[in-house]
Amino acid sequence: MKATWDIFCTVVDNYGDIGVTWRLARQLVDEHDLAVRLWVDDLNAFVPMCPGADATALQQWQHGVDVRQWPAEWLPVEPAEVVIGAFACQLPVHYVEAMRARPKPPLWLNLDYLSAEDWVEGCHGLPSPQPNGLRKVFFFPGFTEKTGGLLREGDLLARREAFAQSAEARQAFLQRLGVHPEAQARLISLFAYENTQLGNWLDALAADTQPTHLLVPQGRILADVAHWLGEPGLAVGDVRLRGSLTVQILPFVSQDDYDRLLWACDFNAVRGEDSFVRAQWAGRPMLWHIYVQDENAHWEKLEAFLAHYRQGLSDDAADALVALWRAWNMDNDVGQAWQAAQRHWPELQQHARDWAARQATRPDLAMTLVQFYRNWL
Repeated sequence: MKATWDIFCTVVDNYGDIGVTWRLARQLVDEHDLAVRLWVDDLNAFVPMCPGADATALQQWQHGVDVRQWPAEWLPVEPAEVVIGAFACQLPVHYVEAMRARPKPPLWLNLDYLSAEDWVEGCHGLPSPQPNGLRKVFFFPGFTEKTGGLLREGDLLARREAFAQSAEARQAFLQRLGVHPEAQARLISLFAYENTQLGNWLDALAADTQPTHLLVPQGRILADVAHWLGEPGLAVGDVRLRGSLTVQILPFVSQDDYDRLLWACDFNAVRGEDSFVRAQWAGRPMLWHIYVQDENAHWEKLEAFLAHYRQGLSDDAADALVALWRAWNMDNDVGQAWQAAQRHWPELQQHARDWAARQATRPDLAMTLVQFYRNWL
């Protein structure tokens, strides 16, 4: 009989929380033959990344996952053997009571946010006794062997390489999105939060001697793109040319198509956690827009990752990369930092591939979760 897993997701940042939990649920079913229920409090954020899903359904099957509406008025259900509360979300009170009533309480995991900060290694796997007698365990994704690793399907890099080796596959995918770049154009994807520095970057791209085709999926950065273009009514399918820069607005695509978009581009600007990890697996130079926290607490998280990611780069290339990421996240001149980084482009390309290869030598997040459960039994 299959082991049962419940994953609870509260949608906080539109797509990041549900993006991570949906990928995890699919992989646990596909690769580990588990029975997974995914509880989501806002299915409107789920539908764009899972075409065919129903935002109003109380229960539906998608890719082998039992997707459930997390109702405001909780209805009794039998708790699973493994319970994951994603990103410190609070489980329903009655569900927790049912967990406590089981002869053998479930393994209760708090799947936390991804971070490269040093303290994560010391907290990963630590139990947290609860006042009701249950025990919750902190589980941290991460970039080292002392953490839970990163989400990565078993065949992901093989699929990426097959795509990269096929000019026909890339062209067919882009054509399906209605993208027809110039032969020598650099292809960039942009998925980010609102950013006052976007105009500086777009100015630099428009003034460059090399043509750039910028692909902007629907999202929060779209208003800033429209402001720079002077067109507040931008919509999916619109294409605008300014100097050497072509801007094209894309629809929000499924997770599998977003992977292909990252693979098809030469450079990817991403945000949050889910697209951040997928951009790393794409093996392309990238720019991360970290989720803003009070009192700029996110800067420490940014610096912690950069301390890991810059390893293996020459000092000059590393400094240029760090300056670009800081400019994007700290309101400095991104256009100037972008131009400086271009001088190290071949090295940054190779480094992105090397980083993905090094991370792929470690167990992925789904595997470490399953192994943790087996050791707990």
